[in-house]
Amino acid sequence: MPPAKKRKTRATADTAKEEAPAPAIEAQTREEAAVSKPSTSNPQAESSSSSSDVATKAKERMERFKALQARARTGSQKNEKEASLESQRLATDPNLLTSLNRKRDIAQHNLMKAEADEKGEDFERKRAWDWTIEESERWDKRLKKKEAHRDDQAFQDYRQDSRKVYKRQIRNMTTDMEGYEKEKMKAVEKAAASGGLEIVETDDGELVAVDKNGTFYSTADSTGFVEHKPPKEAVDRLVKDLQQAEDARLKKRKERMGANADDGDVTFINEKNKNFNNKLNRFYNKYTAEIRDSFERGTMI
Repeated sequence: MPPAKKRKTRATADTAKEEAPAPAIEAQTREEAAVSKPSTSNPQAESSSSSSDVATKAKERMERFKALQARARTGSQKNEKEASLESQRLATDPNLLTSLNRKRDIAQHNLMKAEADEKGEDFERKRAWDWTIEESERWDKRLKKKEAHRDDQAFQDYRQDSRKVYKRQIRNMTTDMEGYEKEKMKAVEKAAASGGLEIVETDDGELVAVDKNGTFYSTADSTGFVEHKPPKEAVDRLVKDLQQAEDARLKKRKERMGANADDGDVTFINEKNKNFNNKLNRFYNKYTAEIRDSFERGTMI
């Protein structure tokens, strides 16, 4: 006979129910552990890539830093060089350089002349080979003018002094040829419109336009110059020339009166007398100061 079936009791059924979901719980636990457990392959790749990026950036920074250092060194060297050149330029006297150059030219001239004399050659003729006729004539004219100017420095009379001032003003004056031609054409057109223009033939066959009224080619009877109004630039130039002449006059006057002419009254007639008066003032001013002040105030008895 087969064995009889056992009956399940209440306690046995409850125990079975509690043990049945155990595999599901174990499977869920494994899944959570698999999710929560970090992967071993991905972190290694990320760490290697990050370390390579850091090394690349560090290398780039080092290259830029070295480039900046080289640029700083180049700039400092250039600044030092420019500063040394500037100090040399400031320390060099231009007058001394001019004097040295003049002495060198004189020494070369004397050496060439001595060599020509030893060989029995004409030095002036040999030196003239390097110059053209026009250059030689200009040089002779320049020497003649320089000699005349040297002799013309001393005061002779007021006419000669006025002539020197006039020549200096003419030398510094600039001529506006464009404005002159415009004024000339206006005057010629005006004379032609009024019928006062006449064409005259000179002895050499040249035709010259002459206005009878003298509006442009002025004569002794011309009055057209009173209607001329100079431009503002010409007036300003005239005022500037007058101001420069006044400044030069005051400067010469101050030089004649001495460097301390503005300190007080002029009590000397020449430089020697001025030095003598200054010597007296150094010894006796402390005794005569009160008396002189009384004379100036008018309270001296």
